[in-house]
Amino acid sequence: MVSMKNSEKYEKNYFVPPVMEYSWHKKNSIESPPLWCSVDLRDGNQALITPMSLSDKIEFFKLLVSIGFKDIEIGFPAAFETEYVFCRKLIEENLIPSDVRIQVLTQAREHIIDKTFAALEGAKNAVVHVYNSTSKVQRDMVFRKSQKEILEIASLGAKMLAEKAAKTKGNFTFEYSPESFSNTEPEYALEVINEVLSVWKPTKKNPSIINLPDTVQLSMPHVYANQVEYISRNINNRESVILSLHPHNDRGCSVAAAELGVLAGGDRVEGTLFGNGERTGNVDLMILALNLYMHGVDPKLDFSSVPKLVEAYEKVTDLPVHPRHPYAGQLVFTAFSGSHQDAIAKGFSWRKEKKSKTWAVPYLPIDPVDIGKNYDKDVIRINAQSGKGGIGYLLENNYGYNLPKEMREEFSYFVKSVSDKEHRELDGIRILALFKDEYVNIKDPIQFVEYTSSKKGEVVSANIVLKKNGKLLEASGESNGVLDAVAIALDKALGLKYNDMAYFKHALESGSKARAAAYVGIEYKKGSKKVWGCGVDSDIVTASIQALVGAVNRTK
Repeated sequence: MVSMKNSEKYEKNYFVPPVMEYSWHKKNSIESPPLWCSVDLRDGNQALITPMSLSDKIEFFKLLVSIGFKDIEIGFPAAFETEYVFCRKLIEENLIPSDVRIQVLTQAREHIIDKTFAALEGAKNAVVHVYNSTSKVQRDMVFRKSQKEILEIASLGAKMLAEKAAKTKGNFTFEYSPESFSNTEPEYALEVINEVLSVWKPTKKNPSIINLPDTVQLSMPHVYANQVEYISRNINNRESVILSLHPHNDRGCSVAAAELGVLAGGDRVEGTLFGNGERTGNVDLMILALNLYMHGVDPKLDFSSVPKLVEAYEKVTDLPVHPRHPYAGQLVFTAFSGSHQDAIAKGFSWRKEKKSKTWAVPYLPIDPVDIGKNYDKDVIRINAQSGKGGIGYLLENNYGYNLPKEMREEFSYFVKSVSDKEHRELDGIRILALFKDEYVNIKDPIQFVEYTSSKKGEVVSANIVLKKNGKLLEASGESNGVLDAVAIALDKALGLKYNDMAYFKHALESGSKARAAAYVGIEYKKGSKKVWGCGVDSDIVTASIQALVGAVNRTK
């Protein structure tokens, strides 16, 4: 039996809160969006191989504002000169909208706090975010301090923030993070948080933010939710506290942790676009917002142009967005599978038929158009795995050809064989070219030249002129319709014998100069596979005859 070595050296290195009756799991959905805080310019920036330049930061800040973020963490101004200058530039050049708060990070150390407030001088609305690590691992290994000593650091940091804010021009909200909260004993984390709140004495009109970082994700998401609910229900002065969540993605569970954390009492979520951040990243705020959107909740963030957002993000960060990234990736709404394409096409048809105002289409959790995607370019794409539904949908919706079912199936096998042979995806232009070359107005070896018809009573007489091998052929026939009369004439001229003929037609375009498309399938022996041709002409009878002649030409 195959096994991983050394698994015994790993322990469940997280703390479960005290036993109590947790209620978050009784809720089935999030009914309103949390407050959002982007930390792209701080947490995201410090995770880049090449940090953003000042101009990049300004461009990204404006992008975040355009999306609708009201809290934007802009950096650690006491740590880097670029971040200090960036903070000053935003304030001095009035680049911060009146309804947006900038947020800055600082350690609970006096000289860092002093420089932080120097950077914030004159800020109309700012959050000062102070933190210190409370986890057992860091207490024991990094700081080698007791619980009491770590609590004193938090308390002193809170006091320094309050004292410095009182001496600095500006409007400030305080935020505290017990770093590595999820790796801290919950009872101890609660003690530290309550100590900080006792210093700040927040009110409903002037609340403080308590942030609960899942700094290194160590547990399953429901454990984090229990930790959040434990704090939410036991924290002092809860009505004057904004409880913020800050999940990272080390176990790939940041979105789940954030959603369950909101159910558990979280009022606010800090994260980044596309999940950029240290190690495996921060929680992806776009995913969270669009997860709400697909449940009918307005997230109060605008992600209606995701492709443009991806382009801007990749330019500034020099990071690629994965093609399978939820919502944003180039391939996330794309169906190559024949059965998926068929179901999607039928879903579109059903919605159109029923005039449905609500969204429900197989394999598409949201309408791609709502986030700036395109049905033709992003949903139905054709390769060797594709089927008649997808190929038919593409021809009809892009180019107007509504192929009969049997013909659609025949053509799909042809397209798949070409894709398989060339070992690549085929775009719409190539598929249209294959269709025209194989089916439309085929003139070899027989070319239709002209026809005339007359009607006497119920009998239609048709005369046709054909060209074969450079020679003109003329024939006539009679029946109850022009196409049947032409078929009889072809029989006379060419010795054509068939058992049955299928015929379909439709307008290919709209307007006075519109062309028509006609499809004819000939069955030579009962139960045999039909041979198809397509005719296109401004005259429907000519198009029909072209389709019939094309089917004859395609007879092997």
